[in-house]
Amino acid sequence: MNVKTGIGIDVHAFATNRKLILAGVDIPFELGLDGHSDADVVAHAIMDALLGAARLADIGELFPDTDDKFKNANSLLLLAQVGQLIKNQNYLIEDIDCVIAAQSPKIYPYKEQMRKNIATALNINIDQVGLKATTTEGLGFVGQKQGIAAFATCLLSGSNIQKPC
Repeated sequence: MNVKTGIGIDVHAFATNRKLILAGVDIPFELGLDGHSDADVVAHAIMDALLGAARLADIGELFPDTDDKFKNANSLLLLAQVGQLIKNQNYLIEDIDCVIAAQSPKIYPYKEQMRKNIATALNINIDQVGLKATTTEGLGFVGQKQGIAAFATCLLSGSNIQKPC
């Protein structure tokens, strides 16, 4: 099988008067994440992993924060657009794995809905989406409860992938 891998990372600081949206789930919490769109770090990290594996533009190029049409945009809809770009390039999404780094809130109660949302947006099976959360044991900006980070990897296969000589 011809395959390519990608990695993505996204980080957003906490902000007042914002919803906390992770993988399309509105999580009850006193703070949200600051950003031009809905600041969904999970969707953003996955988008960049997919785009990187396909050697396409990153999300900052595709959905610039200087463009008002992306102001408060639903990142799951943007993720669906990226999924379509991947498909248009003759790639199949074989697997996605994502780690959310958050000291708080607790992510576990929302994990399965997040996986479902990602799978639905990308039109893949939920078994192709791995998702887990960790704290940073009080270290760094995540540990000091200043924001949330997400790290994602993906595996693509397809006829568009060139084998080495």
